[in-house]
Amino acid sequence: MKKVAKKVLGIETSCDETAVAIVTEDKALLANLVLSQQEHALFGGVVPEIAARAHLNHIDTLVQEALHKSGLSFGDLDAVAVTAGPGLIGGVLVGVMTAKAIAAVHGMPLIAVNHLEGHALTVRLTEDVPFPYLLLLVSGGHCQLLIVEGVGKYRRLGTTLDDAAGEAFDKTAKLLGLSYPGGPAVEKMALNCDNPARALEKFPLPTPMVGKDGCDFSFSGLKTAVKRIVDKLPETIDRRDAADICHSFQHSVAMILNDRTEQAIKQYLSLHPQQKNPSLVVAGGVAANKMLRQGLEHLGKKYNIRFVAPPLDLCTDNAAMIAWAGMERLRLGMTDSLDFPVYPRWPLESLSAAS
Repeated sequence: MKKVAKKVLGIETSCDETAVAIVTEDKALLANLVLSQQEHALFGGVVPEIAARAHLNHIDTLVQEALHKSGLSFGDLDAVAVTAGPGLIGGVLVGVMTAKAIAAVHGMPLIAVNHLEGHALTVRLTEDVPFPYLLLLVSGGHCQLLIVEGVGKYRRLGTTLDDAAGEAFDKTAKLLGLSYPGGPAVEKMALNCDNPARALEKFPLPTPMVGKDGCDFSFSGLKTAVKRIVDKLPETIDRRDAADICHSFQHSVAMILNDRTEQAIKQYLSLHPQQKNPSLVVAGGVAANKMLRQGLEHLGKKYNIRFVAPPLDLCTDNAAMIAWAGMERLRLGMTDSLDFPVYPRWPLESLSAAS
């Protein structure tokens, strides 16, 4: 008799995407629904209370849609996994209470997932990537370099000392009057730059931390430098100037990420010299940026390690990554009780101490 693959329902509500997905043990993605909240565009950033209310309005419908799309019922599921943090606590609570209700009513295992672990393990849903691998996690709220040694086992090599790269993208977009979220808007505008050399000469921007020891990041100075440039321009910014600023900004971010990641690669290879298939994985929303990916791909080739990134739609916040992290934990018997807490802050390396 053929073994039936286990199935996990995943729920993600940590920021401004309401997301529900169902994955199987053999890596089939049966449903992957993401509802991006448009209400925040008016404010140029996520408003926590508005986000929580939107999650509350849509989560039940998305769960039912995911079941319908996959042709499953609650009785066909083997577990429910949910983001328990870090994130905006109101939104996290909406997802957690929904997951706890499903688990309680249908008597299924419940798995509390660290949002960052979801990003960290996503690549194993789409690719065969063995532990340990080097991870660059770069998103709106996080910028870290870690060695992923196993499920729940993380060694942090570096983190941002101030702002995350995604925050810098959002701030730059807002200063230039571009749409929210800033990452895609800045990347799209940068494509209109017809003379990269001119852009770098006209709008030179700093590259904090580049050349220094260690793997930590800093982006606040870059944000400030963009503001100083914009403040000197006319109120209505010329489209060519906007494109040039976006190109120069992306160039600086790429240099910072490449320099810090190169330092981390050296540490990773030194700590795991016997690893037969070393890998550099990039994850998180900013990982969708093609210019940044190209620089990281070059680094992989330079050090003869495999560069891997999830598909673009799995780089931004989604529930497939939460469902898959839940599957990885379920297979190891790492489930949680109905009274687990939520965490507005939850460092990924703290999982190592608890495991």
